[in-house]
Amino acid sequence: MGKSKKIANNILDLIGETPMIKLNKITAELKGEYFAKIEGFNPGHSTKDRIALYIIEEAERKGILKPGSTIIETTSGNTGFSIAMVSIIKGYECILAVTSKSTQDKIDMLKAMGANVFICPANVAADDPRSYYQVAKRLHEEIKGSVYINQYFNNLNSEAHYKTTGPEIWKQSNGKITHLIACSGTGGTISGIARYLKEKNSKIKIIGVDAYGSVLKKYHETGEFDEKEIFPYRITGLGKNIIPSVTDFKIIDKYVKVNDEDSAHSAREIVKTEGIFVGYTSGAVFQAIKQLNREGEFKKDDKIVVIFPDHGSKYLSKIYNDKWMQKQGFFDSQHESTLKSIQYIK
Repeated sequence: MGKSKKIANNILDLIGETPMIKLNKITAELKGEYFAKIEGFNPGHSTKDRIALYIIEEAERKGILKPGSTIIETTSGNTGFSIAMVSIIKGYECILAVTSKSTQDKIDMLKAMGANVFICPANVAADDPRSYYQVAKRLHEEIKGSVYINQYFNNLNSEAHYKTTGPEIWKQSNGKITHLIACSGTGGTISGIARYLKEKNSKIKIIGVDAYGSVLKKYHETGEFDEKEIFPYRITGLGKNIIPSVTDFKIIDKYVKVNDEDSAHSAREIVKTEGIFVGYTSGAVFQAIKQLNREGEFKKDDKIVVIFPDHGSKYLSKIYNDKWMQKQGFFDSQHESTLKSIQYIK
């Protein structure tokens, strides 16, 4: 049995200090040792708990947030849940502009947490008045005294990870980490952790995971925002059709792109081999590892830390639903359902 911990004053005291777990079976044929930072152990089941608490408490410290204030944010689901959770404890109203790409599970969770939810079409340009960016801006302008978190352009996003996640990883890996692999969406997680780790050891390689349909990889390599790169994709929590100012592209060594289908199957593979119930973006990170191994990225003695950013419970109606997977065309002779059948006893 592990050591008992003191009683927390409230659920927010449980944010951070998430475990790191060595991956064994799923990495048996790969070069290097792999360690997963399990952010689903945060009370809101994602890494976004960290930024929600940090940004809100900084706004309180500066006097921007006052009792009864309304907090507004754009989200694919995880940030919204975290903000709603913090708002409950601290007594704020919460309004969330959510992309329609978010799972129904996530949307139901946000509603259950007392948030007012605006569901916006996913496949529209960022400057379209229906996009979740523009809807959030409009609501902020209309609601007097509201605070717009604006995670894509708020440097407190990466600062939260510089002050918490980065030091945790350095300590848990005993400073032996050689590579960090993390999804890049807003870029707050990867940029904040990378800045801390590079200060400790500039040789640590930082690899971002992007999605096909996103502009980040090409922008990193060329400095060009190419609208031709943009097309609809299903993974939430990584990739973008804008360039978030939070992302520190200079500190990221390279990007690798993954697709929807392989990422979904990689998530299921993690569950079936390691017993860790991860989300879609975690599958994307592991899919990137497989591709990087094929490219010869890693050596036998490398110590690779990967961020598993959220929990599988938020994807029950998507990647862990056989009907959804079938509808996407994700099952074929190579990829069949890995979920056990259900038998009804009459």
